[in-house]
Amino acid sequence: MTKDYILEIIKEKPLEQSFYTRNTLTVAKELLGCILVKKTKEGSIQAGKIVETEAYTADDPACHAYKGRTKRSVTLFKDPGLTYVYFTYGMYHCMNIVTEPVDTAGAVLIRALEPIKNVDNTNGPGKLCREMLITREHNELPVYDEKSVITVYKGESIKDKNIIQTTRIGISSAVDYPWRFYVKDNKWVSKFAKKIK
Repeated sequence: MTKDYILEIIKEKPLEQSFYTRNTLTVAKELLGCILVKKTKEGSIQAGKIVETEAYTADDPACHAYKGRTKRSVTLFKDPGLTYVYFTYGMYHCMNIVTEPVDTAGAVLIRALEPIKNVDNTNGPGKLCREMLITREHNELPVYDEKSVITVYKGESIKDKNIIQTTRIGISSAVDYPWRFYVKDNKWVSKFAKKIK
């Protein structure tokens, strides 16, 4: 993708907040092909196409909101379209986008990006955040607001035949839930798996 392409993308408005108010699995699937943009402190931008996601909901044992509102999970109950950034294993930050209506916890983990501008190693949620310098400082940012540091734009529509659905990875609970989605044959996906659906 060219420099001109990303400039054209960011001339448009980001995806509206209503996009995220919907069912978490639907959002996780439809985020594939969308463009994630982060503004840097130096005034430039970093951008990549979302090629891998995972869904998490309040009734899901692997979700941080499974046991209700806590200091860690409170963001998941707030406005849809906010970033939810957490630190894990004492090493990695991971970025999610809150879904579902207010008070109904849900989020989509952004697992991998196909690089477009000023990013390289983004095939995995920890690598993605490290590459784009996303930390807890970026928690609760509205990705639907064009003035936000992190925004998401409509990009390429991915056809169902080109979406692979599998069980999630890197978790110890609800490992049988087929709530991971990725773009078929995309080399930036963190890990290929046998297609479930």
